Amino acid sequence: MQTVTVSTLKTFEALKNVPDGELQWLIDNCKTYQLHDGDSLTDKGDPLTGPHFIIKGQISIYMMQSGSNRELATFRAGDITGYLPYSRAVKAAGSSRVIGELYLMSFPTERIREMIKDHFEITEALVHVMSNRVREFTTLQQQNEKMMALGKLSAGLTHELNNPASAIIRDSASLLEHLKLEPQSFKKVMAIQMNAVQVDAVNDELFRLLAVKDRPHLTLKERTKREEELANWLEEHEIENSYDLAETFVEFNFGIHDLETFCSHIPAAYCSPVFNWICNLLVTEKMVEDIQESSRRIADLVNSVKTFTHMDRGGDKQYADIHIGIRNTLKMLGYKIKKGNITVVEDYDETLPPVKALIGELNQVWTNLIDNALDALETNEKGTLTIKTEKEREFVKVLIIDDGPGIPHDIKSKIFDPFFTTKELGKGTGMGLEVVQHIVHQHNGTIKVKSAPGHTEFVVCFPIDG
Repeated sequence: MQTVTVSTLKTFEALKNVPDGELQWLIDNCKTYQLHDGDSLTDKGDPLTGPHFIIKGQISIYMMQSGSNRELATFRAGDITGYLPYSRAVKAAGSSRVIGELYLMSFPTERIREMIKDHFEITEALVHVMSNRVREFTTLQQQNEKMMALGKLSAGLTHELNNPASAIIRDSASLLEHLKLEPQSFKKVMAIQMNAVQVDAVNDELFRLLAVKDRPHLTLKERTKREEELANWLEEHEIENSYDLAETFVEFNFGIHDLETFCSHIPAAYCSPVFNWICNLLVTEKMVEDIQESSRRIADLVNSVKTFTHMDRGGDKQYADIHIGIRNTLKMLGYKIKKGNITVVEDYDETLPPVKALIGELNQVWTNLIDNALDALETNEKGTLTIKTEKEREFVKVLIIDDGPGIPHDIKSKIFDPFFTTKELGKGTGMGLEVVQHIVHQHNGTIKVKSAPGHTEFVVCFPIDG
């Protein structure tokens, strides 16, 4: 077994400034032992021991996240792990596995109070290790939670993006087939004999009707009735494809009066080819409109993701409208909202000034709280989610309320604890609300919860000016 000396411990970055006498005391009061490849130092839930000083080899720490055992950290020669002075953690949050041969020097945990009382320099060095570890873990935890937040949105985003993408493929294929019919229509159009005044009058009337974008929304009954009226009129005037034409004309809010206006400018012999030519134009117009609308939906969703992650901005606080982040979160969770038959009530104070904040981090807060509320409402198979914002002196308050079953009284005090979750395996890491609380505290704010059956209310409050 390798002998540990003061010189050995001086190679530890954390211990290099500790006096030799203190390091020798540490060596004299530690136990040195060896572990082999695949051995475990601790398993999840075991009491934390140590601190452990790694002399040679390495050990990896694993934690269950989303149903998978993921590597959280790896400690190598010169690193210190295990229980550290003043640490609040008493049980291992994950499991550990040795890689290769591992030589450890371990201090007995039960003597930590003696170390704190009589050996200031060693204690100070180990507290410094702990503060660095907490900072690194918090950063990693926030990054993991950000990815989890995006993961929560991925299923809904896939569905929301798939619909318009499929519509574009479908409409573009239909448009291609429709354009193949144009040569046949072209022959009939070329046979039409109309003077310039008549052509201009037909064009003017057509563009006037197309300029009206605010078309009324008809019920199925109203639509069927209007299609029958137009089809009967077209048949009476011996117009070919009268039922197909009627369906398209109703789509663009044409009435019998409009058809009569067209006819007043067209020689009777050419009404049929002209109306069929107009119908072809309208079908093309409709397909292009549908493609544009689907493309716009995709662009909006992509922009929502970009705004949500704040990927085009720096990491500093800046002024922004918090309602944008909340609305984007709702948009990306839209599929889950529709699937759960959930009514969303948005009660925003639109007079709120821009808030100075880390917008990407705040969006994680909204995602976690809204997603948790939607999960709570799943059991009801319906429900109401209310999101409210208001100004209270120099603070902004955001309330996220659901009428689900509520949080059981015996777990309410634990919901902000690290790794606590009530969700089944694979559905949660238990980091969500702990990270939410950390982000809110990062904004010098508070988060409170009130819950009873039928009413759960999370209230986030933080300064407007950051």
